[in-house]
Amino acid sequence: MKALVIGASGQVGGALLKALAARGHTAAGTYRAHAQPGLIELDAANVTAVEHLIDHLHPDWVFYPAGLSWVDLCEREAARCFDENVRVPVAVAACAARQGAGFVYYSSEYVFDGEGGPYDEAAAPRPINVYGRSKLAAEQELPGVNPATVLVRTTVVYGPELQGKNFVCQLIDKLRRGESMVVPDDQVSTPTYNADLAAASVECVERRLTGVIHLTGPDRLARSALAVEACRIFDLGDRLIVPRPTFQLGQLAARPLNAGLISRYAPRLLSTRLRGVAEGLRAMRTELAAIDQSAG
Repeated sequence: MKALVIGASGQVGGALLKALAARGHTAAGTYRAHAQPGLIELDAANVTAVEHLIDHLHPDWVFYPAGLSWVDLCEREAARCFDENVRVPVAVAACAARQGAGFVYYSSEYVFDGEGGPYDEAAAPRPINVYGRSKLAAEQELPGVNPATVLVRTTVVYGPELQGKNFVCQLIDKLRRGESMVVPDDQVSTPTYNADLAAASVECVERRLTGVIHLTGPDRLARSALAVEACRIFDLGDRLIVPRPTFQLGQLAARPLNAGLISRYAPRLLSTRLRGVAEGLRAMRTELAAIDQSAG
């Protein structure tokens, strides 16, 4: 398989490139703002540039782990959010379809309201913030422009990443500097190790699946409990973690609280096992240590 990963400088995109290579596929990746060796510069909003790149590479599948994921910024700039999370990926998916390529889009548990989780693929979406509404809008539009679309819903993705933006990376960085970190104790979800998400995503296209599929870790816990477990695995101590209820955090966008995802399909259709929190964090520690060693 030949693949194109748009947004390969981010954590899911970077993990996808590794997973594709590990599974014997050929892959190219792009970046927009964060240049990395071997990646192709691309503004996905430039449809002509996207068409030229897809025409040049002739991928079988286009993975799209790009978009605007800063939830509070999405709330402030709704038009930008819908542009980056709906209009642009829909245009890219249409370009892929014209070249006979399938399309993989990454959605979120934020399409749900968090009043009755965890949610499987059959649950009725009801987003409560702009980010969630943009993800749902993309889910609804994409299959119409590219029938070979996989809509991957996931949540609380963590693991090694060059930009260090995910929750666990930020937690480790802050605590190692001796800074406290306030974390919500009532936002319950199902954390997902990025390497597992990537491998399962690639397997979805290998098996020619389409439609909505939930790819998420099996453990359901509050964000504060994830922080405590990360401290335990990384030998940091948890005294600098400050648990707070969401209403005290001053977050602009509403968050789904009683949330998390479960999958009807992944356990019986995929051989990739999505690891629980403790196992995923241990794998993250091992990989980070290997990266530090090679860099030294």
